[in-house]
Amino acid sequence: MKRAWEYCYELTQNAKKPKNDSAIERWAERLASAPDHNYEKARKHFHSNVTGSGAPESVLVGGIASVGSMGYDVSKAEALIEPAYKAYKEENAPDLVRIRAQIMFELENAPKIPDHPYWNYKQYNSFSEYESDVDFPADAGYDIASDDFEERTYAGWVTQVIGSVLGTAIEGYTTDMLYDVFGEITSYVNPPQTYNDDITYEIAFLEAFKEYGYDVTADILATYWVGFVPSGWSAEEAALANIMQGIRPPKSAVIGNPWREWIGAQMKGAICGMVAPGNYREAARLAWIDGSVAHVNNGIIGEIFNALLVSGAYIEPDVATLLKKVLGMIPKESEYYSVVNFAYQQCLMSSEWLPAWRACEEKFKEYNWIHAYPNAAAEVVALYFAGDDFNKCMNIIAMCGQDVDCNAAQIATIYGVMFGLSDIDSHWIDPIGDDIKTYVRTYEDLNLRDLAKATVEAVRNAV
Repeated sequence: MKRAWEYCYELTQNAKKPKNDSAIERWAERLASAPDHNYEKARKHFHSNVTGSGAPESVLVGGIASVGSMGYDVSKAEALIEPAYKAYKEENAPDLVRIRAQIMFELENAPKIPDHPYWNYKQYNSFSEYESDVDFPADAGYDIASDDFEERTYAGWVTQVIGSVLGTAIEGYTTDMLYDVFGEITSYVNPPQTYNDDITYEIAFLEAFKEYGYDVTADILATYWVGFVPSGWSAEEAALANIMQGIRPPKSAVIGNPWREWIGAQMKGAICGMVAPGNYREAARLAWIDGSVAHVNNGIIGEIFNALLVSGAYIEPDVATLLKKVLGMIPKESEYYSVVNFAYQQCLMSSEWLPAWRACEEKFKEYNWIHAYPNAAAEVVALYFAGDDFNKCMNIIAMCGQDVDCNAAQIATIYGVMFGLSDIDSHWIDPIGDDIKTYVRTYEDLNLRDLAKATVEAVRNAV
């Protein structure tokens, strides 16, 4: 094996002879015209608009709030928000970049508030800790050799894309805003656009699963993330940057990542359910592994929640039964359970979905619309009141607002897996077809039937 120093030595020895020309001037011109990546990143972190819907967001200010909700004193970081916005408006690049760096420092070093409510709940740091507080039903022994498995999985992928396309155009807005502009949303509000991040990390997971099966680890998944995913946002952006610097899970989920309990893990639980049909424990275990690349504790539990729903959809006969059973597999000692249980209790006390959702809106208003909590509550409300009706579920989850594409995609998968495509109206399916666009490397053009076959084959080969 050639040593590292030998590569470097040969590179120098075999270099072309220097030229006596204007190379230095050309280099200076290129440097002067190169983009200022740190300034551009700082501007995007203080203000951006969601690509699909145009909704405004401030991901870094949301991150400050998130660290505060996790029981840390973020007052020093909050004191920098106003100066940061001043620098942003004045296009003062040195100040804005400097302040952003200082905010990240303050978040990394924020002191714990011992009596904060967050610390009243159990903190889950491993799947074994999670499993010790939950009774998983035995593996149902679903027949993965059946044609039924492929058809259900195909329907799950199709409905997942339907949900993501529906939500991409309306994410980031409140219920009232959506009603004001669209009235009742019962179909796509814009021509379908499949180019989003909703299945991006699931494809990376599937690529790793093809190779390693149920032995896949968080370290392995981290390398597949950076291999297949060109860019990310919030927690995923931080994790990708960490992984590229040699920082692996679980540290990749923590360092420089104030978004570690946001929706990024929750938005990709479906694939873990698909590769563990009818096996709740295995779906949860895989979701923990996958979630730990960029998230912690309640953020990971969010992925488990959706993985359980999709896994159970292969064996449960109706949505109401499935929802109730899955809620029983979320540890009651966790803060995440307090969120989904609050939403469920509001459903039990309401005859219609909107009053239940209004209570959740108020209860979780301190959380960013990309945080796991308000979106988990929206999922519960939509599933409870829609029951087995896909159209009603898409209507409710759309009208709840928040991070609609992530929510709609995950719970739409349940309906495809549970009921197939025969009950899904053509106005959802026809505008999409089987061929979609993604920004995953080598998957820019993706056929959903092929994706379903690959998913099924990977499961069969892994057993």
